[in-house]
Amino acid sequence: MRLVALVLGCALAVAPAAFAQSPATAAPDAAAFDTARWIADLEQVRQEMASHYANLEWAVTEREAPLGAMFERGRQRLAGARSEAEARAVFERLERYLGDGHVEFIWPRAGALAAEAAPSAAAAEPSPCEALGFEEEGPDGAAVASRLPGYRPLEGDSGFAAGLVEVDGRTVGVIRISQFSPQIHPAACAAALAGLRPTGDPCDQACIDQLSTLAADRVTADFSARLRALEAAGASTLLVDIAGNGGGSEWVEAVARTVTPVRLRSARLGFVRHPHWIKALADGERRMREAAAGQPPEDRARLQRYAAAYAAARAQAEQPCDPTPLFEGRTPDCDWLGRGDLYSTGPEAALDPAIIGKPWAADAFTPLAFAFEPGVWKGPLVVLVDSGTASASEEFAALLQDNRAAVILGGPTWGAGCGRTRGGLDVVLRHSGATLRLPDCARFRADGSNEVSGIDPDVLIGFRENDGPARRAKRLAAGLPAAIEQAERQAAAR
Repeated sequence: MRLVALVLGCALAVAPAAFAQSPATAAPDAAAFDTARWIADLEQVRQEMASHYANLEWAVTEREAPLGAMFERGRQRLAGARSEAEARAVFERLERYLGDGHVEFIWPRAGALAAEAAPSAAAAEPSPCEALGFEEEGPDGAAVASRLPGYRPLEGDSGFAAGLVEVDGRTVGVIRISQFSPQIHPAACAAALAGLRPTGDPCDQACIDQLSTLAADRVTADFSARLRALEAAGASTLLVDIAGNGGGSEWVEAVARTVTPVRLRSARLGFVRHPHWIKALADGERRMREAAAGQPPEDRARLQRYAAAYAAARAQAEQPCDPTPLFEGRTPDCDWLGRGDLYSTGPEAALDPAIIGKPWAADAFTPLAFAFEPGVWKGPLVVLVDSGTASASEEFAALLQDNRAAVILGGPTWGAGCGRTRGGLDVVLRHSGATLRLPDCARFRADGSNEVSGIDPDVLIGFRENDGPARRAKRLAAGLPAAIEQAERQAAAR
């Protein structure tokens, strides 16, 4: 079960007044345009949100969004719309106003379905790495720390840019993570494939499954090697730059544990009360009970506890919570989301050395699906974030901040939180054909707050959206000494 989803789309928050503004005017076509169909689509959006929008309660209680009034205003706007462009603007304004990075409308492209139905006969068969989604990332324009004055790139070939910079007499190691996904490192996949098929033989499905694991492990090993190289070069503090990092996959939980010796405890998971999660939780319970068969008494008891946790969570998912009060601006008598003894890493919140090597270990603690070494970096740690830091990268920052393992430096993050699990619950609107994407899970931080609210830095930098790279680096240079001092005190107190 995938408990963390890729960031598939994000939306910037705007002021409430923006939703009430008049839509852009387009050439009217009253004869062809049917407002009733668009109003029906808006009602479908409301129904889908009432069914499985994970952050529905957050939108009312923390975002303070008047959902009922929003949908009524949307219906009024659609009733007066004269074109498809004006109608789409109503839905897009709703997306922007919510400010939830995982709420998204994807509009059909003209001719897209026909093109997909008739692929080119000359299209080449994808390589195994391409089939797994490995693709070279474009230029990384969001990096900030590598632009600090005096930055010296670390020598050596690697998929992770790293370097050193002197700050008030201290040598700071800098490493950049532009996305928490092994798939942006195709060279690691190519090397893994060469090891699996040195003669160039075809790679069947079993080979591809093995390749995915080996490639991810190569990327993790490469990252750890860069950490060791920074330490060997004299770095006493590590700065991890995840500014502009829009997310990734559950690989993030493994990476977080390489940059600190602290035994990290992951966020508690919230889930929608919906058949999607009922099935997922039932599958988890079944896997745990099947794994317990034939195990030694201690392992069997542990697996039975895991199964019981899944069963209790499933029972919660099966109990509906009436969303009506939320659309009326009131708090319901029930918890909108189910919450059990499950975490973003599975039934185990923290790494227990006793389960390492067990055949069921990755089901109990998902980071063990990857070969990683905890605590490769043991010194003071600073993590740089900004308004482009979202989803899995917010998970990284929140996990380290909540466990007092790092000092978070920069600007408030985007606010995307948990995304979609097991493929998500995408819905196609019946009349417009737009795809509505809603998050079906939430991560609850140590203080009980929903991670979708974003991460507030420990040391705030006043980044502005129109800052150029040099200006951002200058702002970072001004705030970095205070963050390093705080990280040193934090590390000394362990």
